Amino acid sequence: MYVAVKGGETAIANAHRLLADRRRGDRALPAMTVAQIVEQLGLAVDRVMAEASLYDRALAALAVKQARGDIIEAIFLLRAYRTTLPRFGYSVPVETGDMLVERRVSATYKDLPGGQLLGPTFDYTHRLLDPSLLEDDAVEEPSLRDGDAEPVIRVSDILAAEGLIESDGDMAADHLPGDLTREPMEFPMPRDLRLQSLARGDEGFLLALAYSTQRGYGRNHPFVGEIRIGDVEIDLDVPELGFAVSIGDIQVTECQMVNQFKGSAKAPPQFTRGYGLVFGQSERKAMAMSLVDRALRADEFGEDRTAPAQDEEFVISHADNVQATGFVEHLKLPHYVDFQAELGLVRKMRADFEAAHNDLIDRLSDAAE
Repeated sequence: MYVAVKGGETAIANAHRLLADRRRGDRALPAMTVAQIVEQLGLAVDRVMAEASLYDRALAALAVKQARGDIIEAIFLLRAYRTTLPRFGYSVPVETGDMLVERRVSATYKDLPGGQLLGPTFDYTHRLLDPSLLEDDAVEEPSLRDGDAEPVIRVSDILAAEGLIESDGDMAADHLPGDLTREPMEFPMPRDLRLQSLARGDEGFLLALAYSTQRGYGRNHPFVGEIRIGDVEIDLDVPELGFAVSIGDIQVTECQMVNQFKGSAKAPPQFTRGYGLVFGQSERKAMAMSLVDRALRADEFGEDRTAPAQDEEFVISHADNVQATGFVEHLKLPHYVDFQAELGLVRKMRADFEAAHNDLIDRLSDAAE
């Protein structure tokens, strides 16, 4: 079927050289380094890490550079590399309540323990192009304050203390967390696997679904309970030692969305939750993830599933941008045999149509005579 591809090795090699040339650009300009991408295009690096499910800033930056800034191609590259790595253990669940917080905002309480920490954010910028960035102008040092040693209480914990919000994802005592990268996808899917899929799902797709829930396509009336960004410690169970050891810190973004309340004959009305957690600083993704998570929990609350964002199979099956890219871009490959078969079929159908049409004209003419 793909005979033409077999004979195109020289053309493919030339295309690769042209791609490398376009990637390098004007030789009169200094080449962009991986370190520059890590430090100055950090949000792009964070997205690549999150959707490739591999926390390594240098490798993510290398993928961004290799992909010429095509984020989905960079995710594809990094995820492909990830499949070559050995799996030697699983970390224990991170405790985001112990996060070293850099940014923490809530839309539900103005004054809350620990305060609001704006951190680095575009939220209050004027969205005007800054001509000073055309040159390497000096940048002011930021104003920093000393952190507190006390853990920053989560807004959801404040509500839970009064019984005003559902419990935080209770699972059966014998439940073992799944691994989406090693187990075949089956529906219905437990929430832990759904969250894994959403965490590595395409930000734009999840954002569109989250937006749809705000426009009536899903029973959702959310408040941002809290968004927090910071470093969490990763502990790994070591069977030989009998206890977990710290292997380092990673930066994550966590979003707890407070949603419509629910009650029953056995429980008083209380708020429900949506949850998002992603690598790096990625608030838009964490918020979208939390909104879609809540929409996908419709069955838990006896809600009718009437909208795309509530359809688990639709959401999970289409959220992965690497799969979506492969399926769409394979259309560029030769499909000569398929097309020629359909072309022959259309020609035959047209010939049959013309013959039937001419026969009808002849019969009408005979009838008129």
